[in-house]
Amino acid sequence: MTRVLFAAKPKTWAEYRAPLTAALAETGVTAEIVTLDDATDPATVDWIVYAPNSALQDFVPYTALKGCLCLWAGIEDVEGNRTLTAPLTRMVDTNLTRGMVEWVTGHVLRHHLGMDAHVVNPDRRWDGTPPPVATDRPVAVLGLGVLGAACARNLAELGFPVTGWSRRPKEIPGVRSVTGDDGLRDALSGARIVVLLTPHTRSTENLMNARTLGWMQRGAVLLNPGRGALIDDEALLAALDGHLGHATLDTFRVEPLPQDHPFWSHPRVTVTPHIASATRPASAARVIADNIRRGEAGMPMRHVVDRTEALT
Repeated sequence: MTRVLFAAKPKTWAEYRAPLTAALAETGVTAEIVTLDDATDPATVDWIVYAPNSALQDFVPYTALKGCLCLWAGIEDVEGNRTLTAPLTRMVDTNLTRGMVEWVTGHVLRHHLGMDAHVVNPDRRWDGTPPPVATDRPVAVLGLGVLGAACARNLAELGFPVTGWSRRPKEIPGVRSVTGDDGLRDALSGARIVVLLTPHTRSTENLMNARTLGWMQRGAVLLNPGRGALIDDEALLAALDGHLGHATLDTFRVEPLPQDHPFWSHPRVTVTPHIASATRPASAARVIADNIRRGEAGMPMRHVVDRTEALT
């Protein structure tokens, strides 16, 4: 029998217990699911279903581990853990992707159409100036992984000229692909709206700093549904007091965002409480169960993380 350790907070286990049990049964995998509260010999665990905020941080005792299956799309809090030698997979789920596409598209359209001027209009000002059409509003998407590529593709289908920046060139219909420092400057300087969806790594820490924010156009908008650490907060606040038009932020270095943080009160900042995309237990459980089935059958797992940069 395959032994699966569910290593996450108790609330998460309560949400996943039924759907994960059912998903494993549907795949034909005979599995025993245990939690960190169970007296289980770590050497007998085959698979770990993992949330990076779990109490489990030392993987050394799990000598028979075949894989660590992350429940989160973001794996920066575990990918550099040198005690984990088994393959690590990230969560890639249709509903998670759909949620991100909807959030990004909604906020891009909000800023593109200038909706705030109509929603908040205490002076009852009648301004009939129409917004430009999508083809006249260039958008840059930084990060073309599963989530970034899906958002870029959707925006391109709506007619926005989309430039995507990534570590390696990507081929996405309707999306211009650029790479490197020159590509980043090209993407930022040409866009009216910039969407941050790169992973958080050593090379992307403070990706948006005084220098790169300075490349953005006057009045441009920054959306960050990716990771809080992609932004130098002080540099962003200075840019918002200067040439930037607005920042809509969904992720932060400290969450919940402290009540005294300047983002809350800045007139050019919108705060959303890390809701751009979330893992849904029913569909995520099927993704996890399928990877366990594949691993048990000797097939390659899906969504395996390349940890080269994190471990060097």
